[in-house]
Amino acid sequence: MTALRFDDLRQYSDVLRSRSGSPVTVRFAEPRDAEELQKYFRSLSTRSRYNRFLGAMSELSRIELDHFVHAGEANRFSVVATMDIDGFETIVGEARYGFDTNTGSLEFGLSIDDRWQGHGIGSSLLKNLECRAAAFGAERLVGDTLRSNDVMIAMARKSGYEFTHNPDDWKLVRFEKHIDVEPKDIPCASWKLAAASRQASPILVAG
Repeated sequence: MTALRFDDLRQYSDVLRSRSGSPVTVRFAEPRDAEELQKYFRSLSTRSRYNRFLGAMSELSRIELDHFVHAGEANRFSVVATMDIDGFETIVGEARYGFDTNTGSLEFGLSIDDRWQGHGIGSSLLKNLECRAAAFGAERLVGDTLRSNDVMIAMARKSGYEFTHNPDDWKLVRFEKHIDVEPKDIPCASWKLAAASRQASPILVAG
């Protein structure tokens, strides 16, 4: 697993593009984002929140929100997708993921603001998660969603994920994607920094 520098999280930020070409910044969530992140979740439609949290939920609890905005706790991370709207940095999407060193899997969940769904932001964020998974050295990306969440299922299928049943809950469907990419295939900050770190590590040669 690649070590992250928590004193400078901004170096892991990426600029993606919406379907119209508008820039979308993806960066780690920080404590300063707590209030805006909570507003974001409250502003989601009931259906979007239900799909995101796999059940009824109006907002994050204080403890959950604290976990969301502190990167690296128990190998779990949150990113926000933001756009400049009327001169203000506005959260239009988010994702939370965790790396399991035992299975080599990166499990994730994500959501997009209802007003910005259909603009290609979800697909771009999903692709960015592949880069972040590769930077960790993960072998696969794994997600679970409700069988009724047609939007997420369609997006995952279009992005090349394979589907299987969830072993713990029949209401969920699991989608997985094997991560097998070269540095040139994922041009983003997380991979570039990880690759540079690996190249800088000393190589021991047996005599």
